[in-house]
Amino acid sequence: MSLYGLQKLLYELNRDEDLQARFRTDKETVLRKYTLTAEEYKAVQDEDIGLLYILGVNGQILMHFAAMCGLAWPEYIQALRDALKVHGNVRAGIYATTDGKGAI
Repeated sequence: MSLYGLQKLLYELNRDEDLQARFRTDKETVLRKYTLTAEEYKAVQDEDIGLLYILGVNGQILMHFAAMCGLAWPEYIQALRDALKVHGNVRAGIYATTDGKGAI
């Protein structure tokens, strides 16, 4: 897994308005510049906030990406909860879990 590359992409998207604009118009070109697994690539392309959480993206980075994608705070939290039910434990990062309940 390339969690570092995934988080770097989202961090840069959160901070760079030009990159955000390019992402909105041509996601594939933006995503190719980062080292991502196929699952990470699809999760970002699909703006799948829940799966990104399961993959281990830091919440401070993820919440800003979620807002960029148009999710309000309650929708963001629900996406995390739903992902735990669908995908199971958070797999990596500081939220990694083994109890099936997740970190939220």
